[in-house]
Amino acid sequence: MMKVTCNETLAVSIHRVINADLNEHGTVFGGRLLELVDGEASVAAMRVTRSTIVTAAMDHVQFLRPFRLQDSMCMEAYVTGLGHRSLEVFVKVIGEHLQTGERFLGFTCLMTYVIQDPHREVLYDELEPTTAEQQALVRGYAQRRQHRATDRQAQQDLLKHVTIRKPWE
Repeated sequence: MMKVTCNETLAVSIHRVINADLNEHGTVFGGRLLELVDGEASVAAMRVTRSTIVTAAMDHVQFLRPFRLQDSMCMEAYVTGLGHRSLEVFVKVIGEHLQTGERFLGFTCLMTYVIQDPHREVLYDELEPTTAEQQALVRGYAQRRQHRATDRQAQQDLLKHVTIRKPWE
């Protein structure tokens, strides 16, 4: 049995908010934040797969507080659940007002990644949490995974009714 700790998968980076990140409200554009988060989470995911992965889902997305010019965004991502070919990564983004030093939780989400090669599997079969935060997230993984499976089936049922015709037809 191969074991990995959540801390061994931890990926951390800091991004300074610049004008190019902002939307018309003067806050970080949501799509830009999702792009940064996906990149960060993929590093954590590849630490347990060591192979090419694809983003399968992003859920429990919470935009808690906006990020503005003069803020930094510290992204932390670590693995919170292991499957055979898939895994879950938790991401939180902590903001810091650089002129005052005030820190705040601005964003959280869970990402699911799948190994692209159908013949490869996740390298570990046991995940060990260290902190109370990690313990709570790892403990809830099985329930979230089951919920995602149910949601996937409902989505497949809905997609049967979605048309892809040209809008002018």
